[in-house]
Amino acid sequence: MGAAASVSQEDAKKYPQYHILGGDAEFEKLKGEDGTVARDKYQDPYLKYGGSYKGDPKDTPDFNYVTFESIPTFGPEHKSLMAKTLTPELFEKLKDVKSSKGYTLSNAIMTGVVTPHLGVGVTAGDEECWDLFKDLFYPVIKGWHGYDAATSKHPMDLDPSKLVFTDEQKETFNKYVVSTRIRAARNISGFSLPTGATEADRAGVEEVLKQTFSGLSGELAGTYYELGSLTEEQTKFLLERGFLFQIPTARNLLTGAGAARSWPNNRGIFHNEAQTALAWVNEEDHCRIISMELGGNIPSVFSRFCDLSNAIKASAEANNTKLMWNETLGFLGTCPSNLGTGLRASVMVVLPEFNKLMSSENHADKELLETVCAAFDLQPRGSAGEHSAAEGGKFDVSNKQRLGFSEVQLVQKMIDGVTRVIELEQKLAAGATPDEIRAIIAKPAEEAAPAATEAPAEAPAADAAATEAAPAATEEPAK
Repeated sequence: MGAAASVSQEDAKKYPQYHILGGDAEFEKLKGEDGTVARDKYQDPYLKYGGSYKGDPKDTPDFNYVTFESIPTFGPEHKSLMAKTLTPELFEKLKDVKSSKGYTLSNAIMTGVVTPHLGVGVTAGDEECWDLFKDLFYPVIKGWHGYDAATSKHPMDLDPSKLVFTDEQKETFNKYVVSTRIRAARNISGFSLPTGATEADRAGVEEVLKQTFSGLSGELAGTYYELGSLTEEQTKFLLERGFLFQIPTARNLLTGAGAARSWPNNRGIFHNEAQTALAWVNEEDHCRIISMELGGNIPSVFSRFCDLSNAIKASAEANNTKLMWNETLGFLGTCPSNLGTGLRASVMVVLPEFNKLMSSENHADKELLETVCAAFDLQPRGSAGEHSAAEGGKFDVSNKQRLGFSEVQLVQKMIDGVTRVIELEQKLAAGATPDEIRAIIAKPAEEAAPAATEAPAEAPAADAAATEAAPAATEEPAK
């Protein structure tokens, strides 16, 4: 675009990331009387930290990948584990590595470079990447999950009959728990992941999943909506129920990683008639499955989740492929944060006594719920995300771990942990002080040595500004 001091709208639209710059609305805001924008006000943010557009076979009219021929210029604004892990030596070792589907180191790190606030900051473009780039991925996985992928094996168990949930627990949960949700991602072997997918990949994934949805019967039978063909009425319906997944923005992983190319083609949403089973197609992963219902019947929600997972597995196998999974990392996907089970089991639970303490001037008392939940490997979120109070005392409480434990183990940990949290809420309501609560949760830690199968370390705190807004999607930290 030459050395001109300003840029016209016609030329600006040729920028590969024009929509990231704010599109027509941003141009109108910045333009001068002559209808152009001064170049110093309109630089491509994707080239801010180095790299250039060399041409990538995966480029589309609405997105071009950046190629880094030398290590990016990381600054203090870069928060990701990728930025902390990628040394000049490691960059040189991996910069020319490419998967058989054409995914490169530059592709993998791009979202963490151009979106500095992300916590993980690196993505896989296909199944092969997890081995090819393991020198980068494994330290990131260790930092996020506390899991040593070089020496550990990941178990899988999708048998809901193994859960222990007594009638007494069910009665208590139904008094305190407003709703329950379990979700995880599933990806189909042989197709590139959304960050590296071609149009043919996305269409192939959608076809396999459409076959899955059309074959569902009984409680799981429902409707698939193609995102690009939604009517105004359907869009309103899905938005009101929190079923419509996030629109890509400049601040989320999807956009900077190339997963939002050709949006919304071959993306879609499925839900069953009872609106207790939901699936997102070709968003961050090939498919995100969500099982949910009102109340606290966790075994019911987990059983439905397992049925939906098994249906996708069967459909993949009917198409002579399988789900992405290996014994080291479990279920594979786009982001290291969702490896292993990739499972998040959560309840919306009413805890008015803990909520009252959120307004305390005593810092330790204000954080009492977080302290209690951490003791049971749980994570609470209030109305404004982590570290916040909850409107009506309703907190979202979920498991922290994803990797190194089976699905049954994580759901059971959630059941057992929430049971204890409710017990402590009842003690507060009966007059117990915060100090007494802290003493109760400290006792087991003092009396028992850590077991050999103890949980991996918790994930780093995430950036609440990037959490998704819809009720079915309020679970994702900035990755």
